[in-house]
Amino acid sequence: MSGIVGIANLDKAPIDRDLLLRMTEFMSYRGPNGKNIWNEGFVGFGHSLLRTSGEENAQPLTLDGRTWLVADARIDGRAELIAKIRSKIFAVKTNPNDAEIILLAYKVWDEDCVKHLLGDFAFAIWDEDRQKLFCARDHFGVKQFFYSQTPNSFLFSNTLNALRVHPQISADLNEIAIGDFLLFGVNQDSSTTTFRDIQRLPPAHALVVSEQTIRTQRYWTPTNENRVRYRTSSSYIDQFTDILSSCVKDRIRESRVSVSMSGGLDSTSVAAVARTQSTESSHVRGYSVVYDNLVPDQERHYSDLAARQLGICITHLPGDEYGLFDAREPADLKQPEPFLISPFAGQFFGILRGCVDFSNVALTGWDGDAIMNEPPDRYFVTTAKAFRFQELLTAVSGYMWSQKRLPPTRLRTRLRISKPTPAFYPLWIDKDFSRETELRNRLEMFCTPKALTSERHAIRVLNSSTFATILGGYDAGATRLPLEVRHPLLDVRLIEYLLAIPSVPWLCNKHILRVAMKDLLPTKVLHRPKTGLQGDPALQLARDGSVRWLDSFEVSPQLKRFVNLAVRSPIAEEPTSEALWSSLRIFALNHWLMYSQATI
Repeated sequence: MSGIVGIANLDKAPIDRDLLLRMTEFMSYRGPNGKNIWNEGFVGFGHSLLRTSGEENAQPLTLDGRTWLVADARIDGRAELIAKIRSKIFAVKTNPNDAEIILLAYKVWDEDCVKHLLGDFAFAIWDEDRQKLFCARDHFGVKQFFYSQTPNSFLFSNTLNALRVHPQISADLNEIAIGDFLLFGVNQDSSTTTFRDIQRLPPAHALVVSEQTIRTQRYWTPTNENRVRYRTSSSYIDQFTDILSSCVKDRIRESRVSVSMSGGLDSTSVAAVARTQSTESSHVRGYSVVYDNLVPDQERHYSDLAARQLGICITHLPGDEYGLFDAREPADLKQPEPFLISPFAGQFFGILRGCVDFSNVALTGWDGDAIMNEPPDRYFVTTAKAFRFQELLTAVSGYMWSQKRLPPTRLRTRLRISKPTPAFYPLWIDKDFSRETELRNRLEMFCTPKALTSERHAIRVLNSSTFATILGGYDAGATRLPLEVRHPLLDVRLIEYLLAIPSVPWLCNKHILRVAMKDLLPTKVLHRPKTGLQGDPALQLARDGSVRWLDSFEVSPQLKRFVNLAVRSPIAEEPTSEALWSSLRIFALNHWLMYSQATI
């Protein structure tokens, strides 16, 4: 979770050490265990350290005085990777730390090193001999990487606002990103930010700066073209269990770990595996948001069942005690970008602060819904359209065996082309702004149903802008907490395995996870149907009339460029959850315009 920052002066001018130090010091909140800078000639790095184990060394780091690294990284599969490196380089110490492993991998494979790295990482390497800066971001975008190019310099950081310390980075907005936020709640372009001058390196991408040129390239793409087939059902389960165990083990090198644990299958499974790998039950603690009154909710019941069976303590945070935009700390609503300002910020940050009190590492079960819950009708339809009838019969049998019911009856419907439902467009978006940014075209572009293909649903989710955006909300650049949040289900080893096995029956209703966890979790948790809250807390709060203050907030002059408040309905009168949540974005954007931009 360490903060990283760097400057490379393209005109070869010497580094301004005072500026580099100020940019580094800005990140002190995310790295309280030490700050350090390095510069040589026209390149400089800064690092703000958070220790999550005893392995981290101070950075920036070099092994030979010629190649320098600054990184926010956790490297997984270390033993296997070190063995591969040793087969190329004989002089490797017994137990190199994560930063050293990255440098060694770069020494062996140069830019292809990212194809050998597993884990969550954002890093930059200055190669003096080749006169190039090589940067990379992990496969799913767990770690953040922002960059900017001024007339004379290239800047980067994993903390967006650290770049804004630089005097040549303007506060000018990227209006397409603002429009996307008002329409979708998220910027649809994974390579841009809300600021015109600051870009975002997309997940699974590397970037090279050399001789005043900048190029980016994608080094990994999820695919379901690979096939893994076993003769027995137990082989699928055994392999899955081994991989999941490695994914969790690599993320809990520390003695204590918090788990954001609802009563659902994903997070309780992560907690169960973490518990099997911990020497003491007291080393794992769960934290969960529950509703007792506002809406029907059974999270308290199911999370208690799981915690009792695992022998761990769990802390419940009553969601009923929080209103919309109820921030218990000022920083909760002072975010680097507007899409990170949640109406339920108080709950989200309340859970994370609880985790910090126990450990500076927390695990989640995100996002099992995407990777282990494939719609079976998609598989049936694409198999039928390809005339693979033997495979179809096998899949139907597997579905009936695993789900104890007939397959979905929507096959005939899915084979036909149906007329799509028009997407929701807020009428309060300013007409001139909408026209100039072509927002209606963007709505059609991103909301038009995709043609039915054999591509897995998981791949579409992994490639979506929303996916990486949600991960960004856990980063310390947004939380401002000395906490590293890790997601064991988002591991390349696990994702590639799940994309290679038959989706029916193994990925129908998370069948593979339910079978793998049958000896660890309570039966009621294993067989709990996948259901969301039995109501929308935001809509309920609006109907109760407790949010009327959201209709009379102080308006930023900039907001009028984007929103026509004269046609906005009062919050309490919004008829649907979609309309309500859309309207709440007005307040989030206004708050961000009023306060967050003034933080630098």
